[in-house]
Amino acid sequence: MQSYEERLTAPRSWWAIAALTGVACALMLLPLGTLPMLGGLIGGSALAAVAVSSYGSARIRVVGGALIAGDAKIPAAALGEARPLDADEALAWRTHRADARAFMLLRGYIRTAVRVEITDPDDPTPYAYLSTRQPEQLVAALAAARG
Repeated sequence: MQSYEERLTAPRSWWAIAALTGVACALMLLPLGTLPMLGGLIGGSALAAVAVSSYGSARIRVVGGALIAGDAKIPAAALGEARPLDADEALAWRTHRADARAFMLLRGYIRTAVRVEITDPDDPTPYAYLSTRQPEQLVAALAAARG
C-alpha cells in the first residue's frame, strides 16, 4: 500500500510579513521607551509567527486505508474517484463551482488541488477539495488505498 504525507506550509513571504509585524509593534511602542519597544518587537514577532505556523500546519495523509486531511478522517471505502486539478480548475472548484456541503482543506497560496468524490450514502458531503502541491502523487496514493 502506498502512503502519502504532505504538510501545507505557509510561503516564505508570510514569514517576512510576520517579522514586519514585529517591527510594526516595536515602532508603535517606541514613544514609550527602549524596553517597551523591544517587548513589542519580540512579542509581536512571536505572536505573528505562531499565527503563520498554525495556519501552515495542516497535513494531508493517506495511511492505514484512510485519508486524513486536517481534522477529517475518511476511510478509503467511502472515497470515489480522485481527480488532480490544475491551477485553473482548482480556482473554479474553490469559487463558482464550489458546493457549500463539500469538505474544503483550502490554502489559497497553493494553486493546485485534488477533488475526491465521497461515496458514503450516509454522508451528505459530495466531495473533498484538498489543496496540494503534489496532486498526481496524492491521486496515486488514494487509488492504492482504495485497492
